[in-house]
Amino acid sequence: MTTVRVEAPARLHMGMLDASGDGPRRFGGLGVAVSRPAVVVEASASDELTVEGLDAERALAVAERCRDALGFGTGARVRVLEAIPAHAGLGSGTKLALAVTAALSALAGQSPDPAAMARTAGRGARSAVGLWTFALGGFVVEGGVRRGAAQPAPLLARHAMPDEWRCVLAIPAAEPGLSGGPEEAAFTDLRPDPDRSAEIAQLVLTALLPALVEHDLVEFGAALSRVQRLVGDAFAPVQGGTFHPQSGALVDALLRLGAAGAGQSSWGPAVYGLVGSEQQGHEVVRGLEAELGAGGRAEVVRFDNHGARVEVA
Repeated sequence: MTTVRVEAPARLHMGMLDASGDGPRRFGGLGVAVSRPAVVVEASASDELTVEGLDAERALAVAERCRDALGFGTGARVRVLEAIPAHAGLGSGTKLALAVTAALSALAGQSPDPAAMARTAGRGARSAVGLWTFALGGFVVEGGVRRGAAQPAPLLARHAMPDEWRCVLAIPAAEPGLSGGPEEAAFTDLRPDPDRSAEIAQLVLTALLPALVEHDLVEFGAALSRVQRLVGDAFAPVQGGTFHPQSGALVDALLRLGAAGAGQSSWGPAVYGLVGSEQQGHEVVRGLEAELGAGGRAEVVRFDNHGARVEVA
């Protein structure tokens, strides 16, 4: 019996190019894939469509959508073996939906391109950072969605992260970031700020990307930290400050402890710091323990330059 296994890395969403602009495209974004946490899904043929394991309810909704879109003649047994923490800012919903879609597509003998996969999964309406990190891994920049279009945002740039760089990923015990209705309302309340958007774009094009190409961690980190502050200031009126209320002190602590750059992923509360080696990462984690408090956790993770792995056995 054929079994398909899909393992997809989490993503850090590092900011939007133009969250509230009034041009032909809106949003745009940058982010990167990290090796952990990850979602792992297995699918095999069955008489009925069933889903079991972690996040089973969300996975079933995606599986039913896929069955209708792919024209399944039979059912499938889907198992979610690992899941990314929900509403922490790590792309759990998108990565789960794409992993289920990839597994069922492979089981049906189909290999849709990323845009088609996003449509089938029902993802990518606002941000395509999760889609492109799923498909390709590495650091990605996407160009924003065209108003009134159903296509996910196009990929503008993708570059591998240096093998020696590491990410200190910290998730405090805190209220989850915005999602669903509150998130939609928050975007509606944002007001255009062309000067801020222009500065973000300039930093991405003239500092962040060149520094990545040249493996210059100091310049990359400084540019990323500045982008994060600019993006956070845009969202401050709807999230209670530049960062999630429980995340701002952790971002400051990461920088104080030696991270070259730091910020909040999406709505948080997850935060991250960039370091130049595994050893430095562990030193930062030890220093961060006092800041995290009870229930929080931090770890050193690698960047993922491959994207989702699909295995058929």
